[in-house]
Order: sequence, then structure tokens, then C-alpha cells
Amino acid sequence: MIRIANGQGFWGDSLEAPVEQVRRGPIDYLTLDYLAEVTMSILQKQRSRDPKTGYARDFVDMIARVLPDLKQRRIRVIANAGGVNPTACKDAVLDVAKRQGISVSVATVAGDDIMERLDSFLARGIELKNMDTGEPLAAIWANVQSANVYFGAWPVVDALTKGAEIVITGRVTDTGLALAPMIHEFGWKADDWNKLSAGTIAGHSIECGAQSTGGNCQVDWETIPHLEDVGYPIVEAEPDGTFCLTKHAGTGGRVTVASVKEQLLYEMGDPREYITPDCVADFTTIHLDQAGPDRVRFSGIRGRAATDFYKVSISYSAGFKSIGSMVYAWPDAYKKARAADHILRQRLDRLGLRFDAVRTEFLGANACHGIAAAEPSPEIAAQLPEVVLRIGVRSENRAAVERFTKELAPLALNGPPIVTGLGGGRPRVEEIVAYWPALIPKRELTPEVTVWPSEN
Repeated sequence: MIRIANGQGFWGDSLEAPVEQVRRGPIDYLTLDYLAEVTMSILQKQRSRDPKTGYARDFVDMIARVLPDLKQRRIRVIANAGGVNPTACKDAVLDVAKRQGISVSVATVAGDDIMERLDSFLARGIELKNMDTGEPLAAIWANVQSANVYFGAWPVVDALTKGAEIVITGRVTDTGLALAPMIHEFGWKADDWNKLSAGTIAGHSIECGAQSTGGNCQVDWETIPHLEDVGYPIVEAEPDGTFCLTKHAGTGGRVTVASVKEQLLYEMGDPREYITPDCVADFTTIHLDQAGPDRVRFSGIRGRAATDFYKVSISYSAGFKSIGSMVYAWPDAYKKARAADHILRQRLDRLGLRFDAVRTEFLGANACHGIAAAEPSPEIAAQLPEVVLRIGVRSENRAAVERFTKELAPLALNGPPIVTGLGGGRPRVEEIVAYWPALIPKRELTPEVTVWPSEN
């Protein structure tokens, strides 16, 4: 049995969670998931300004805190913190090791960044069509900002086999980070589809951090103990593909069949076809048992052969947006907010400003449920103590969006009575980063795995 702990569900998750996972109980592997689709675009922009950036710098700070513990406890780390620059991330980690006088073997997994190869692919007839719309990439090629292939577990397995103690990847699937140690330790084969599917589901179960141990849990959330000290998830994996999801003893939170099911539903898609580069997992075969306090056992998982394609995550510029807000208080808070929205829209129209979309939300009345929210009755609306008018516009025309930002503040004095205006100042104009999912044949790409020993 091996213990695989996850200490990061996204870039911006708890800074303490990875440290706690290392120090509060036995684990063999620590996985850290930093990347989301929009994150790749942000990192690409950072690297364009400074070639030494483009990775999750929080990861390097975390390694600096726990490197002595990792060595003493023989814990190996797998993280997609490399973003669009795994080499720079590796250099920063090796610099930490040198300063601390600790020898450590660091591997990088690269080759997923295909931004510079897009021209070649398109010229050879690989259209990289949008999986949702069927449009060819050529339709938005001029606005592309980043393009990364989702590699699976096998490049990470290669790095572990070569002796890496810390594996830094670019865009590797969230599930692949946890699946790789199981393949490496248990000797699973590339066509052990049921076992690979079990490992994939194990990775999916812990990829969002504390969301599987009581955080963001809808079931009896008020009774979940000590969320201020919530334990992050640990998979105790067996060679036959069964595993338990748990957390360190003495930590807060809760691991139950109900909490685990909520995480399983996250970004699942078709439950019979959870497609990854490593296999196609069937979520309908999962059998869950409460195996003790804060322990849920998974068994019976089955899957099918992997496809011949990698998924590609492409981001591109899709115009501009701006969002601002105003706060209205009782009496007639909702009525005032609705009137302000109507007045503002009329003024934008009189100025001849046209937008691709204008969206309004009334926080306190209908924002969370959007179009599904029923209009509050006059009696309820009259009792609302405060309502926030939040309005945003989107357009390819930056000048139009800029003008919108200058029409919101005047409402404070030339509109309905208000409590506070633009608390954060005039709203900013922001570039919209859109997502373009595509497929590419696996034969077109080869992961690049390199192991770098420290100088100590």
C-alpha cells in the first residue's frame, strides 16, 4: 500500500496545506495541482515579459519550507507547477536545494507547450477544431495566447523510474499526478485498463484538495468539525486497484460517502466515459463503502482503452469586458437598484454604445441563481435590507467598454438614492481570455523527460 496526498487544488489554494500534509502523518507521495485553463494564459503572458517566469512561484516557496522534511521522510513530490516554463521552475527549486545544502534529484516533464508549433500543425492539415463548435483554429488563430497538450501519467512514471524525487511538469492531467505513483510502484501495464481507471478515479477524487474532505460540502455542512484545521485528502492505494480516501488523524473536516460523491461529480461529464490520455474510466462502476471514521473505500472500478488523441487547451483573446457595482439600501433597495440599471442602460443607448452583451445581477435578490431565480414578490422585495447592482459589458470595441466605466459613477448623484458608490474606484477594462478545446493525434507529440541532479 502507498499513501498519495494532495496538498493543492488550484493555484491560490492554502499555503499551509502542503506543509501540513508532509508533517502531520505518514505519506509516500505529495501531489500538487496548480493549473487551470486560464492559468496557462496568465503564465504565458508572464513568460513573454520575463523568460525566467511562467511557473507557479508558490511551489518554490513551499519546497523551501519542507525540503528537509521531504528528504528525511523520503517523500516524493509531483506537481504541475512548471506551467509554461518547467525548466525555470526546476532552476528555482535546485537553487533552493543548493542554498540549504541538500542534494535532491529534480525532473521536468515538458513538450506539452505547442504554441510555437501551431503554424506547422495547421499547414499540415491538423485543424485543431473546437470540440464544442467544430470551427477550425484558423478562425481565431491571430488571437491565440497559449496552447498546451494534456499529457497523462506515463511521462511522470518515466521521471520516477529515473530516480526523480521532485517531478515538475507542465500541463499534465490532474488525475495523472496521482495515477503515476501507482503505475510506478505497482508495475501496472499500459493496457491494465481497469487498474488505470481506478488510479484515474483516485486522482480525480483528491485533485480539488479539501473539497473531498468536507470543504465546500452541501451535506450537513454545519456539523462538519474544525474546518479551520481541515485535513486535505490522502489516497491509500493497493496494487489491485482498490483504494481508500482518508485524511491525517486529528485534522478537521470529514470523509464520508456523501462528501466523496460530491467531489466525484465535479467536472465528470459523461459518467461512463471519463476520458483521459491514460484510459477511459467508467464512473458508474464505482462502489463506495464507509470503511471507518473518515475512510471511504473504492472498489469495482472498470474502464476501457485510451483513445489515440491528446486534448489541447488553447486560450485566445476574445475582446474586452468591465464589471462595476453600486450598493442600495432599504427602503426599496431592490426597486432602486432596478431603476439604476434601467437608467444606465438608457444612457448607454443614447450615447450610441453597442455591446456584444450587457449583464446585470442584483446581489441579495437573484444573483446566485440567475435566470432560474424567480422575481421576488413585492412583499419580499420591500423587505430586502440591501441590494448590490452589479453590471458588466462585453465588446470587441475597447473604447466602448472604456466609456461604460465612466458612466457608472455618475449614478451616485444623478440616479436613485445610494449608500455607497464604486468602493474600488472606477471599474477596470479587462481583456477576455476565452477557451478553445481541441484534439491532436498522440503520434504528433513526444513528452520530454529530463532528470537534473542538484550540485550538492
